[in-house]
Amino acid sequence: MTGTLVLAGTPIGDVADAPPRLSKELAEADVIAAEDTRRLRRLTQALGVTPGGRVVSYFEGNESARTPELVEELRGGARVLLVTDAGMPSVSDPGYRLVAAAVEHDIKVTAVPGPSAVLTALALSGLPVDRFCFEGFLPRKGGERLSRLREVAEERRTLVYFEAPHRLDDTLAAMAEVFGADRRAAVCRELTKTYEEVKRGPLAELAAWAAEGVRGEITVVVGGAPDSGPEELDAEELVRRVRIREEAGERRKEAIAAVATEAGLPKRVVFDAVVAAKRSAG
Repeated sequence: MTGTLVLAGTPIGDVADAPPRLSKELAEADVIAAEDTRRLRRLTQALGVTPGGRVVSYFEGNESARTPELVEELRGGARVLLVTDAGMPSVSDPGYRLVAAAVEHDIKVTAVPGPSAVLTALALSGLPVDRFCFEGFLPRKGGERLSRLREVAEERRTLVYFEAPHRLDDTLAAMAEVFGADRRAAVCRELTKTYEEVKRGPLAELAAWAAEGVRGEITVVVGGAPDSGPEELDAEELVRRVRIREEAGERRKEAIAAVATEAGLPKRVVFDAVVAAKRSAG
């Protein structure tokens, strides 16, 4: 029988947040693949656990080469535990390649749920949490960063990002430029650690604050784009949109209904505009 790949969430700061199952998995796994073996050693010492299996490194630099080796271990029946420096493997951390390879080989994949910087920051931000999207790290180059931000400028859901402290001021300034200086946001720093801090405010104010220098692990939460309401269209534009749909093959009745929905107007308003335009043209 094939083995099992276990993705284990690790503390994002306070070691006391380690899930109870983590110690058991560390002690019983045949192979432990760790993003940083030194950090793993510190974690096991803090938990009072002696790893029961072989420890190997698994990080961005060797992920491609190490994945086939770990798959062979799994195919041979091993229980492989994957841990990263903090949080859940695969979420902006190594792990995706191994999970995808395990799934491809019909190997069981399970998880030890643990702390998440994404969800912790979202909950602490004071911004809407009913709908959100995680954008990970933005590109380092300014032009690419602006392009990525423009892609989600009209996104209504709350946005969550990771960022390095030395790039935080540039990132917040870019967000203020693209999303608007008054868009609400929260910078969550050193979550669950001694110097935890959540700074909330408009993007422009946060960018000015970050320009003075910020240290630690950073998660940025940004409010979604405001609802601008139905688009205001004059009669000429309504008629133009109906005509475009008719030329594309829609029946007039369906075209009028579709345009009315787009504009947030009663169908009668669009119908009257089309009739009036036909009369003036005749």
